[in-house]
Amino acid sequence: MGFTIGGIREIRSGARRRGRPDRSSECTAVAEYTGLWGWDVVRGARAAGGACSCGRDDCPDPGAHPLDFAPGIPAGSTLDEATRAWAELPGAAVMLAVGRVFDAIEVAEPAARRALARMERMGLPLGPVTASPDGRAHFFVAPGAAAELPRLLYRLGWDDPASLDLTGLGPGTYLTAPPSDRGGRGPARWLRPPALDTAGNPPQARLLLGALAYVAHRSPAQ
Repeated sequence: MGFTIGGIREIRSGARRRGRPDRSSECTAVAEYTGLWGWDVVRGARAAGGACSCGRDDCPDPGAHPLDFAPGIPAGSTLDEATRAWAELPGAAVMLAVGRVFDAIEVAEPAARRALARMERMGLPLGPVTASPDGRAHFFVAPGAAAELPRLLYRLGWDDPASLDLTGLGPGTYLTAPPSDRGGRGPARWLRPPALDTAGNPPQARLLLGALAYVAHRSPAQ
């Protein structure tokens, strides 16, 4: 992979000490995502003044989608490879490809925070969780969850899954990853950062859905 866990920590602390530009922190994050966690990364568009860097005047999702013309950065890529990729497209957003190592379950951020606290009390296995500036959160779960979500919810007794504010994200979708900005609204954040034991092996969705569905169901009434 070209570096070690200790090497990544030294790079990150060194970047903070020397006050390097944002591109350095993005490249370090990409190297961590690809090299440590085994995730595929793509370069995404950025928004400025309401316009999208993809160049389309009618872009339906300004600053919140991958750049079609930019090759992905596959799992295992090094810091040097990430740096070269971002030198080609300065300011590109860091986006994670969903569907290979993980799927994601999307829920409103306030409900996600309550669900996280409930899951921790219950001792449930937890993977990474991101939060986006538009108030949505994403629980990383094992691949295949997006396709199985309606069936899993039905088996848990939720006859009308559409009434829950839960969405499964699978292959062909992408998440803006910290520290990148999404759509000019602010940066993505970690509600629960990745760890060695779960980043490449996230929990099965069925283990979390009971708590997520319960909190999502109660949230509108609150």
